[in-house]
Amino acid sequence: MQRCEAYLEFCGEHYELDPVTPLRIGRDADVVIDDNPYLHRRFLSVQSIDGFWWLINEGDRLPALVITADTGLQASLPPGSRLPLFSSAAVVFTAGPTTYELAVCIESARPKLVSELTPPAGEQTLQPPQLTETQRSLIVALAEPLLQRDGTSTGAIPGSRAAAARLGWPLTTFNRKLDNICDRFAQIGVSGLRGGPGKLASNRRVRLVEFALSTRLVTKADLELLDG
Repeated sequence: MQRCEAYLEFCGEHYELDPVTPLRIGRDADVVIDDNPYLHRRFLSVQSIDGFWWLINEGDRLPALVITADTGLQASLPPGSRLPLFSSAAVVFTAGPTTYELAVCIESARPKLVSELTPPAGEQTLQPPQLTETQRSLIVALAEPLLQRDGTSTGAIPGSRAAAARLGWPLTTFNRKLDNICDRFAQIGVSGLRGGPGKLASNRRVRLVEFALSTRLVTKADLELLDG
C-alpha cells in the first residue's frame, strides 16, 4: 500500500490527513484519545489553511507541546492558537493525571488537492513575508540560543534589552522593528504576536522565534548576521 504524504499516528493507528476535511482529536472526535473526563471533547485539529498544514488548539484550557522531529524545537500551543507544520512532529499534552503523545508525519508542508479543488490560476497563497537583513538579524538575535544548540528550551530566548545589545541597537530601535515584524506576521495569521487595544502580546518574542524556526525563516547559517 502506498504511504500517504501526511498522516497522524496514535497508538499504532494511522489517520490520513485530508486537505479538505479537518482531522479533529479529543475525547469525542475523529481520533478518540481516551474517555478521560479532563480531556476536551474536541481538543486539537490538523487542517489545511492557506496551502499549508496547521495544528490548531480548539480547546479553552489545555495546552499542547509540539516537538519538531528534525530540530528538536519545542513550541507551546496554548488554547485558541495554531502552529504551521513544516515537518514531522511529536505532540504531547496532559489531561488530569495522564500524559499523551501522538505524531504528525509530514512529507510535504503543502497539502495536495485533487484537480477539482486546485485554486484558479492567478490566485495567490499566503506566504510568510520576505525579511530584510535587519529584520532577519533581529530574529536571529532572539533565536541565537536555539540555533546554537538544537533542542534548547524557548526559555533561553533573551529579553529585548539583551537582544538589542547583541545587535548594538538602541532599545527603542529594537522595539520599533520588533513591532513591525510582529504586525506583518500577525497579518498572515500567526497568533500570539498582537495583544489587545493598547497592550503588547505577552511572550511575543517566544511566539516569533517558534514560528521563524518551525518555518525555517532563519537557520544556523544566519548566525553569521550577528558577526557583522
